[in-house]
Amino acid sequence: MFVCHRYNNTDTAYQYICGLIQSDRRNIERMEENVVESDYETLQQFISSSPWDARAVINKVAVESDRLIGGTGRTGLLLDETSFIKKGKCSVGVARQWSGRLGKTENSQIAVFAALCAGDRVIPVDTELFLPNEWTDDKKRCREAGVPEDRFDYKTKPELAVEIVLRQRKLGVRFDYVCADGLYGNSPTFCRALEDASEIFLVHVHSDQRVYQQDPQPMIPERISNKGRKPTKLQAQCEPIRVDDLFKSLNDDDLVRIKVRDTTTGSLEVYAYRCKVWVWDGEEDEARIWTLYIRRDSQSPDEIRYCLTNTVDGTPTSVLAEMEAQRYWVERAFEDAKGQAGMAEYQVRGWNAWYHHMALVMMAMLFMTKNKMLYQDQIPLLTCYDIKVLLAYFLPNRKNSVDEIIRQMELRHAKRRAASESATKRQTPL
Repeated sequence: MFVCHRYNNTDTAYQYICGLIQSDRRNIERMEENVVESDYETLQQFISSSPWDARAVINKVAVESDRLIGGTGRTGLLLDETSFIKKGKCSVGVARQWSGRLGKTENSQIAVFAALCAGDRVIPVDTELFLPNEWTDDKKRCREAGVPEDRFDYKTKPELAVEIVLRQRKLGVRFDYVCADGLYGNSPTFCRALEDASEIFLVHVHSDQRVYQQDPQPMIPERISNKGRKPTKLQAQCEPIRVDDLFKSLNDDDLVRIKVRDTTTGSLEVYAYRCKVWVWDGEEDEARIWTLYIRRDSQSPDEIRYCLTNTVDGTPTSVLAEMEAQRYWVERAFEDAKGQAGMAEYQVRGWNAWYHHMALVMMAMLFMTKNKMLYQDQIPLLTCYDIKVLLAYFLPNRKNSVDEIIRQMELRHAKRRAASESATKRQTPL
């Protein structure tokens, strides 16, 4: 997959992934200092301008991940977005936008990711970079960053997420349900698009989400007077209720205590409630009949989560609890990908370069998961961090000799001196 114009970049791809694992900081300068036989210019050209197809690599990761953990009967496709803090305005998709990780608006890039999850095994398998309006409104800026023309039109994060789900299904990836947070659950079209595609979902919704406890039977009201315009808009025949108000009307006896999974600090247990509800977007001819699932944490009673799901009638509440709890693992996947595989540590600006980096990070995460599964009997608590430490020790490293360390230090000093002299020349008047 790394052969371009008869030139084989496979060795460079291997060096880049080794750099993601071996380097404390994953910029290309540090990779070159650690990875034997690597070269700065070659690595930079490979990640930034080489024409190898990142999408083909990402799709291959998805197929390989499916072979590992797909089709278990409890495999979920977890959707979530994450942000990458960036300076300046040149990196593709960068803008001042809300960062959920930081809890504030920050100059950043944001991408939607999908991770395949079965139990505690989770692997990122797909991604789409989100382009804010200020980018899609500026076609020249998009072209300069290498954005393909089919992405010039603005797409919301839920729209990108639907594309990811459909692509994974087309690849043959076997997942039993889709799980996502409130950004997607509160999208008017996201859940409906999944249901129309025959996908099972369980999504979080905000506490002010309104549902109907009986069929609202939307219809156009009859005209009661010859004055004014004839009614044309559908109206519900009953009033909705907020999901948090519905929960407040419940008694403790209405909740069921369920063990979700074992953790390092003991069993995770929740109090759960489910009921049939109707959800209407104000436009469709008929309301959708879904299930409202509510979870209250047994250790933190004020922590209440609300979910909507289109699982079939008769699905045990314990299964809904397990599906909802899987959301935890996508956050763990981000932690491992950023902390152990350099997902957030890249110095690239263009569209292809960003996807190149993410494709190689996903390869590294797939490798780590394979090894955790391979050695699960001998080393049941093996983590991505453990694998990184072991690889960093056993892989050949340029820094194993004093002469090499001194050579790299002198090279860094020479580069800094040249940069300083260049800046001084630019400031000196002619």
